[in-house]
Amino acid sequence: MSLRPTPAESELLARARQLAGRAEGHVSPNPLVGAVVVRDGEVVGEGWHAGPGHSHAEISALAGVTDPRGTTVVCTLEPCSHHGRTPPCTAALLEAGVGRVVIGTLDPLERGRAQGVQVLRRAGVEVAVAEGEDERACRELNSAFITWALTGRPEVTLKLATSLDGKIATASGESQWITGPGSRRRVHRMRAASDAVGVGIGTALADDPRLTARDLEGEVRQPARTVFDSRARLPLDGRLVATADQTPVLVIAGTEAPSARIEALVARGVDVRVLPGTAADRVRGALDLMGERELQSLLVEGGAGLAAVMLQAEVIDRVTWMLAPMVIGGTGAPGAVADPGFATLESAPRVDGIAVERIDDDVAISGRLRPLATLGGD
Repeated sequence: MSLRPTPAESELLARARQLAGRAEGHVSPNPLVGAVVVRDGEVVGEGWHAGPGHSHAEISALAGVTDPRGTTVVCTLEPCSHHGRTPPCTAALLEAGVGRVVIGTLDPLERGRAQGVQVLRRAGVEVAVAEGEDERACRELNSAFITWALTGRPEVTLKLATSLDGKIATASGESQWITGPGSRRRVHRMRAASDAVGVGIGTALADDPRLTARDLEGEVRQPARTVFDSRARLPLDGRLVATADQTPVLVIAGTEAPSARIEALVARGVDVRVLPGTAADRVRGALDLMGERELQSLLVEGGAGLAAVMLQAEVIDRVTWMLAPMVIGGTGAPGAVADPGFATLESAPRVDGIAVERIDDDVAISGRLRPLATLGGD
């Protein structure tokens, strides 16, 4: 029978998740990992992975421990067994002589390697793997990494900002700003935590956005910017094209896009990929392309047409819906999701695992449209 964490170790897993979160937005394509070293119930070391090229969490946590022999290492993710940018964590744990390792969740990439759990167990180290709420929390911590590792595509979060009656603009097209400054700051944090951010061409034409993460403390890694633009209409004098030499811009065009428009965008440093098929086909193809580039998370910020296509294509994993305390009304005012919508209530997707957050006068509702992909047991 597989060992499980003790109640005290469950509390330490929560601490390890807090440590891992310190590097949010900086570790991709690596996962977020935190670790705690314990001797006789006392914490003697802590660490987290700060990003590619830096020590992994387990090694960082052990670095400050004078004598790690016989200690317990509690970590959010299965230690790696391969030599990548840094040596394998399993080797470091064995060299340190630790007696027990507690793992929050398994690493999907280890299934094609030596498997960290098995390497440690064969060497005589006690290994406990979490289940239930502990495992769920550790999986959610790395949901983007796990989604990419198991599907080859980034985890997709659809962010919408509307009035109480679901409008994203007035009938005249006025849309800035429906939500307040607090919600906008939250969106910038979401961008900074994402590998990529995407919009439809309608949003790009209407708002001329930069799609960068701004006004945040500390070092910020900018997301790659993507525009779903079937006819390559992205303005050459717009903010996205003007800054393509600073932060990458990817345009997903269709076969109907004029070659002259494509050439003009490419000449200004925009990466244009022409994908065949329907709008849904292009969305799926774009996600495959992003996965190949190790982009593990995509934040989609609209508009209504792109939201509709992605919902119909069933590629959205998460939703964050920000509601402002106003009513716009009017049959001519656009809603958050364009036609055709879903014909029946039974076919309409439902959001699970709802979390509600008050942001000044706004309310953010978040949850999952699709369950996180699962991996077999340990």
